Order: sequence, then C-alpha cells, then structure tokens
Amino acid sequence: MVGYALAMAKRAKKPVEVEASQGASLHPAPLGLADVLGQERAVETLQSAMRSERVHHAWVFHGPAGVGKFTTALAFAAALLDPTTAPDLTGRLAPDPDSRVQGLLRSGAHPDLHVVVKELARFSDDRATRERKLISIPLEVVRGHLIDPAYLASTMPGGAAAKVFVVDEAHLLNTPTQNALLKTLEEPPDRTVIILVTDSEERLLPTIRSRSQRVAFGTLDNGSMREWLKGAELGIDPERTDWLLGYAGGSPGALVRALDAGLEEWHERLAPLLARAAKGTYAPDLGPAIAELIDERATAAAEADKGVSKDAAKKAAAADMFRLIARQLRERLRHEPGAALAEIEALHEAERALNAAVQLPFVAEQLSERLAACGAMGNGQ
Repeated sequence: MVGYALAMAKRAKKPVEVEASQGASLHPAPLGLADVLGQERAVETLQSAMRSERVHHAWVFHGPAGVGKFTTALAFAAALLDPTTAPDLTGRLAPDPDSRVQGLLRSGAHPDLHVVVKELARFSDDRATRERKLISIPLEVVRGHLIDPAYLASTMPGGAAAKVFVVDEAHLLNTPTQNALLKTLEEPPDRTVIILVTDSEERLLPTIRSRSQRVAFGTLDNGSMREWLKGAELGIDPERTDWLLGYAGGSPGALVRALDAGLEEWHERLAPLLARAAKGTYAPDLGPAIAELIDERATAAAEADKGVSKDAAKKAAAADMFRLIARQLRERLRHEPGAALAEIEALHEAERALNAAVQLPFVAEQLSERLAACGAMGNGQ
C-alpha cells in the first residue's frame, strides 16, 4: 500500500506513521487531486461529484495495481473532509492547503479519516486475529475499524463528508466480511463515505458493486510516467530508466516494486535463457532458475515478517516473475503473435497451477518446456 501511494507523488514524500489506536496503519500524507498524475478521467469524475454537492456514500476505485487508486482515494478524502474546499483559480475544487484539516491530515492525526488495511490485524485485541497470516482483511478488522466507527459521531464538522473510510486491497475481503459490510453500504450513516480500492473488482460481490459508484483507473502514458519519475527522486541511474519504464508498463507501483525487489537482477539472469527458449531451444537451466528465484524471495519475505504467509509470499514472487517474463514477450506480439499468445497462455497456466498448490519446481519446469515449444512454433520448427 505505502509503496504504491508514494509512487504517485510528484516528489518523494515520507509516509506518516499513525497510532494503531487511531484506526490506521502507515499511509502517506494526502496529495491534492490536482497532483494525481495520469488519471484525468477518474479525477474529473470525482470533481463532478463534488460540484454536484451530492457525493455518493460508496465508491469502488478499480484498475491495475500501482497506478494511483489509493493515492487518489486519499486525495478525494482530503477534499471531502475539509470545509474550506472551494473552486481554485482553475475552477477545480480544492481545499485550502493551510487549513487545520489539511494540517491534521498531513500529520496523520485527523480523527475522521479511517484507512483500513490487512496489517491492522496485528493490533487486534483478539490474539487469533493478531497471529493469523496476512492473506485477507479479517472481519474483526472491518468491524472494529469501519462498521462500528461508521455509526459513531464524527469528531470534526467536516465538509462534504463527516467521515471517510478507505479500504485498501478490498478484494482481500472474503465473502462473509463483504456480507457484513453490505448493511453499512445499504444503510450508510449520514455524510459517511466509504471507498473500496481494488486491483480485482470481480472479487467484490455484485451486491457491493451495484451499491457503489465505480471509478476506473488505467495505466499511465509514457509522458506521465517520466514526469512522475522525474519528481519521485528515486536516484535511478539514467541507463536503467528505459528498462524500468518498460517493465512497469505504466504502473508507478510496479516500477517501485521492481526496484525494491531487484527484478533487474532477475532479468539479467533469465534474459539469455528466455532468448534461447524464444528460438525454440530448450534451456535446461531455465526452470530451476525460475523456481530458485521465486523460492528465495518468498523465503526472505516470510523470514522478515512472521505475519506473512510463505504461500502468499510465493504467489506474490511468482506474479513478479510472470510479469517479468511477459514483459520480454511484448515485442514478439508484434512480429510473432501466434507464438506470443501461446506463451502468455503458458504463463496463465503456470499461475493457475501454483494457485492450485502444484509444486513450484514442477510448475517452473513445465513452463520452461512450454516456452521452448512456443518458440519452436514461432520459428517454424
């Protein structure tokens, strides 16, 4: 969550640590809606809602990971909670940056902004909830940090909204938890706004989606990505920029993740083996290399954070691996579409196999064989 939100800032910002008792985890100080890059259509939808003075109580922000959904949710919340929000010189609604509300939001101390994330489970009064693996957002967290507080009086007067709840990774809400949340969405307290942020809208119940205003987010164009990169001050060697931008595919969050995870090193190790497979030559080292890199990352993640499930960490590392391989296939789509589409399907099958608990070494070996077969097809062998 934090990495994606920071990734959208025009300049790097330090995240604000909020006490667990306040109902939030780590999150950055909100930007203004005008500072959100590359999501003009989504921002204009929110501006129109505020101008109408009839802001819907429930929203679903959906789209690819790392493109600014959470950042925009915080910016929207900052505008809704502030009674100083009014048209600026451009005619767009924006709060006074020097207002008391904005000061509280920047310091992470606003009592009526509630950010709900799976990590809040670690601060639960219930021991079982504290010790569970962070693969979902538990019902106890949603009840304690959204459902119950939603019906309490707000602490500050507010603007268009008295309270705002932002649920990050809302697709991690299981069906019973979504059903528990549904009543609040159906009978919301007055001037309470709930924003569900998700990379996988299809995992939300149809009844949740139908009661919410849906706002679509897309990947950023190359110009916006370069503008973001210029302001993010990540200290990237210019020689690495093109590769990182190509890998990210319009997602600042994906670029930050690539940096944090060292995916360039994966690329350097795998590129020659993938090139052999693309020519239709079976590379015996490819499968073991894929499995080793995924397993090393998953093991390190689980050891660094005991709350992280090794299985979830393995799936996350595998997702990075498959994205890395898919990135190398993009050029082939133009020149050898049949082979490239077959290779992409092989990646999907590998992901499905891992999700079905098939052993990683077997999945990796099968994938390497499939890629070589697809390469042979593309080369007419």
